[in-house]
Amino acid sequence: MSAFDSFPLGQPAFVTNVLDRAAHLRRDDEKLFAMEQKPSSRAYVIYRDSLLVKRDGDKTRALLGIDEALKSGANPGTIFLGLRDGAAIFGMGLAQAAAEKLIGREDFTVTELRGMAMQGAIPPEELSAIAMAKSMVSWHQRHGYCANCGTRSAMKEGGWKRECPACKAEHFPRTDPVVIMLVASGEKCLLGRQKQFPPGMYSCLAGFVEAAETIEDAVRREILEESGIRCTDVQYYMTQPWPYPSSLMIGCSARALNEDVVVDRSELEDARWFTREEAALMLTRTHPDGLAGPHPFAIAHHLLGRWVHNKS
Repeated sequence: MSAFDSFPLGQPAFVTNVLDRAAHLRRDDEKLFAMEQKPSSRAYVIYRDSLLVKRDGDKTRALLGIDEALKSGANPGTIFLGLRDGAAIFGMGLAQAAAEKLIGREDFTVTELRGMAMQGAIPPEELSAIAMAKSMVSWHQRHGYCANCGTRSAMKEGGWKRECPACKAEHFPRTDPVVIMLVASGEKCLLGRQKQFPPGMYSCLAGFVEAAETIEDAVRREILEESGIRCTDVQYYMTQPWPYPSSLMIGCSARALNEDVVVDRSELEDARWFTREEAALMLTRTHPDGLAGPHPFAIAHHLLGRWVHNKS
């Protein structure tokens, strides 16, 4: 099975959740501590945008035993992600010094998560739990101090809250909403590219939802700002958790009201219209000019693929 086969249309990465979050256990410190000690408990270990994996011959394994994780240098403070088949699954962080000590080892390695997922090296059903671990570890690393008074805060409720010992303020993990949209005009769709994209790759336009803004308004505003295209008939498709560091991609479609593209060069390197036939070739990586669409790992591929196959 190829990496493309791992994410069939309508099933991008990070959307298949196999965990019971078991939120009722988060306040039971004694039970969580006891579960950490069980041989059946497992952990995903995160280092920045990478994942600690165990090498088993030619294969790699991301889900580690708690002892394996600790012996590899993972931080002892664990985040309770939930239960899978009755076994507790935790998220753990890895400090830079511990990651550097793993360089050159044959049994463990730290590998960039996105690349592993795109290559199909991690089973798709594990990616949602890994995304949860990555988002939560990143949040704790970035929010160690109370935003109200500046005092060092403490992890509570299995990692799903931080509490300030001084002013008693409570802090909770955040998720940032992002709209990502496929804009069409008849038999053409609008795609753009950023400078950091691989050569020839185009994708759907996207942007953060701002304060007191609806999803529909965010779609219309972002498209207008980045491309000069006014649009209407905004329709919701699906969402994708995106742990970079913790966003929710809200997939939408819209209909263009004009076709004169004016690119915002501070946001995009290029934006242009593509025919349905061109888009189909880009998705299969067979475009004669070497142009390509987004990888099936990302929701943008599924927005584009849905439009390509929808002839109505």
